[in-house]
Amino acid sequence: MASESGTAASAVVTRFAPSPTGFLHIGGARTALFNWLYARHHGGKALLRIEDTDKKRSTQEAIDAILDGLDWLGLDYDEPPVFQSQRADRHAEVAQKLLDAGHAYKCFATPEELEAMRAEQRANKQPMRYDGRWRDRDPSEAPAGAPYAVRIKTPTEGETSIEDAVQGRVTVRNEEIDDYIILRADGTPTYMLAVVVDDHDMGVTHVIRGDDHLNNAFRQLPIYHAMQAIEGGWEPPVYAHVPLIHGSDGAKMSKRHGSLGAEAYRDEHGILPEALFNYLLRLGWGHGDREEISREEAIELFDLKGVGKSPSRFDMKKLENLNGYYIREADDARLASICAPMIDGEVDLDLLTRAMPVLKVRAKSTHELAEGAAFLFKQRPLEMTEKAAGLLDDEARQRLGLLSERLRAEKDWTIEALEATTKSLAEELELGLGKLAQPLRAALTGTTTSPGIFDVLVLLGREEALARIDAQAAAAD
Repeated sequence: MASESGTAASAVVTRFAPSPTGFLHIGGARTALFNWLYARHHGGKALLRIEDTDKKRSTQEAIDAILDGLDWLGLDYDEPPVFQSQRADRHAEVAQKLLDAGHAYKCFATPEELEAMRAEQRANKQPMRYDGRWRDRDPSEAPAGAPYAVRIKTPTEGETSIEDAVQGRVTVRNEEIDDYIILRADGTPTYMLAVVVDDHDMGVTHVIRGDDHLNNAFRQLPIYHAMQAIEGGWEPPVYAHVPLIHGSDGAKMSKRHGSLGAEAYRDEHGILPEALFNYLLRLGWGHGDREEISREEAIELFDLKGVGKSPSRFDMKKLENLNGYYIREADDARLASICAPMIDGEVDLDLLTRAMPVLKVRAKSTHELAEGAAFLFKQRPLEMTEKAAGLLDDEARQRLGLLSERLRAEKDWTIEALEATTKSLAEELELGLGKLAQPLRAALTGTTTSPGIFDVLVLLGREEALARIDAQAAAAD
């Protein structure tokens, strides 16, 4: 088996092969990312295969969700997607070649016979494996016209080793692998056969996938070896089995840990694609102590040697913190276009863009950005939160009236001038600045949290800011 370094000089071809039975979950997204990065790092090809042979569970909705998630993450592919269900004839063709060459055989065992075999194995506490009862029998012994499945002949003695690019050398005794079905009685291919044929036909050189597939590699190798003997050119790929993602408590990742579709991180959690890209990259792969790694740097740095052998732990807070970093780095107009649909009412995109520098300082999600910007587009009279309303007693409203007079006389509507004017009034009234600023924030935003109050005054503009202050001042008894 070739090693990672041994094939790096040749044309690298990777593939991401999801089953469209649901969304692009976090583990699948990371697998897609690692395959894409490895291909891009080596100047090779990244391919996509939709493994939609399970017609009962595969849906167009799931296919669309997977494609949408990949596109959002910026993972592009070098050829159109291959749909496994459209290749059944090719899979059957390879099964026939294996059958004709004696590397596979017809199994006429009935479902009842197989269940009886399994029941006996359970009773004797034996491994549940096909016992090879038709391996060396003549098909003529079966009743005329009896249905049959096609099984691959696996080695019965010795052992098989894989030089896995992540796990290292892994060895399995051949007796542990039974003669599994490659073509069902109805003529449809099984997963094991379809994967090998598709990987070969697509020219895949590196199979990077979760380590829950490690056992599958040992089941798929006999097909490679048999087809290599039949027609040549069926070299097995380099395998790289990546440890699975666990939740923050160390248990296998599930929905309760946040195992959601990529679209849910975008739509429900307000995560930017570059933040999820960076977080998934660091989830099981490392380069020194680097946390923030750009897309371009990731392509330059990524290799399989940096993938750890232990499961990584998903931490939503770390993702949110990283998201905050990317929000601060993001273009203001882009952030405004993302947030605008989340805000009720008519949104002035230019104003929202201008507000971004002060809104994004502490935000960890696009939802927080949108919530923080909502005050800009509220209609008068402002709806008040309970806390904000509590700040606006009669005394506070009278002070707002005084402040309105001073601000109205201010010719220079800038942060510095407005701050100086407000502080001056607070000193005259022998008040701490907060005694003016907090009621002012409530009057301007309807809430008790906002960007800096003088930023708020500037963003709202003289006319709207004064109108909001006056509306509250006028309510004093």
